[in-house]
Amino acid sequence: MPMTITEKILAAHAGLERVSPGDLIEAKVDVALANDITAPLAIKVFDEIGVEKVFDADKVILVADHFVPNKDIASAQQVKLVREFARRQKLTHYYEGGDSGIEHVILPERGLVLPGQVIIGADSHTCTYGAMGAFSTGVGSTDLGAVMATGEIWLKVPPTILLRYEGKLRPHVGGKDLILHTIGLLGVEGALYCAMEFAGSVIEQLPMNQRFTMSNMAIEAGGKNGIIAPDETTLAYLAERTTRRFEIFKSDTCAEYDRVIDIDVTGIEPQVAFPHLPSNVRAVSQAGNVPIDQVVIGSCTNGWLDDLRDAARVLKGKKAAPGVRLIILPGSPLIYKTAMREGILETFLDAGGVIGPPCCGPCLGGHMGILAAGERAVSTTNRNFIGRMGHPESEVYLANPLVAAASAVLGKIGGPDEL
Repeated sequence: MPMTITEKILAAHAGLERVSPGDLIEAKVDVALANDITAPLAIKVFDEIGVEKVFDADKVILVADHFVPNKDIASAQQVKLVREFARRQKLTHYYEGGDSGIEHVILPERGLVLPGQVIIGADSHTCTYGAMGAFSTGVGSTDLGAVMATGEIWLKVPPTILLRYEGKLRPHVGGKDLILHTIGLLGVEGALYCAMEFAGSVIEQLPMNQRFTMSNMAIEAGGKNGIIAPDETTLAYLAERTTRRFEIFKSDTCAEYDRVIDIDVTGIEPQVAFPHLPSNVRAVSQAGNVPIDQVVIGSCTNGWLDDLRDAARVLKGKKAAPGVRLIILPGSPLIYKTAMREGILETFLDAGGVIGPPCCGPCLGGHMGILAAGERAVSTTNRNFIGRMGHPESEVYLANPLVAAASAVLGKIGGPDEL
């Protein structure tokens, strides 16, 4: 029976010849992931189960990336709890401080996630790794605690929506715009508990950072996972980061899909998601006059090196408008170091930017960029819900790094063509 890439990966990890949408399976887990917010509850559940050791000290990965450096006593206590658990369990992969970064950036960067794997994380944007041809999805901390103990998880096999992108991309349009446009088409529940399989000639031309961006935001349409079949671009990325063996899965040509959606990208402009939903999208040319107070460039969605390069090209020789706070958060120490070597950080500083450590920062209303009542921010992050970045009366507008950088200079929402 023909199967999709998602179905093939789940069948292999469940020890079954085939699976179909709706099947309940018990799948073996290759990577179990949590961060400084989600790990403490998972650790509590793990301890309550009563086992002494995690299922595999090489496969449980903990990353302190949300409230780092610790912003207050509560966050310091949480990180301490996670740190002590990692030491007690002798985990191979525990990251904090100068060795850390945003979890969904450093795991691919360090070759810790691979095609064909099942990756379960206590963070909704764990679906990022689908860009490498893995089945990766977020779960609650309680479920993650059980995974850390057993190395297995119960899953319902999701139906798959095939999204095919064809045509020619316009200038300043990339993966962030494609996924925002797609979420606008589907709505925030349009792919509820579905696998979103991204395909077509346009996807084949995207660099890895933009593929990560698209898979990362599958959850914003309600998707269970977002996935892209591995190709030469994927293999080239992996060749620089790992020598570990992995298995590549691809959908059968006659696989059955819940829906097939063809998207012509030719007319898609840079997109902006207006408050307070990622689906509330408009072309940047239709944004109107929206003055802003802050721009954030970073996050697991757009904190990659190529994202910083894009923003720096726009900001080179320019200044952020008076009254606009420009905040840049590289996704990892390696990205930070490379951006420094290439002069990108100097460009940001010359533009009046503030460069923070590799972490999630204000994306979740954590710290280093919280909005006050009535303030507006253009952000390269993935969510713009009410109060997401601070006060419930603030507003967050989602955009790609080029639009974010241009908006910082303009003092209002706008694209690079306006500069």
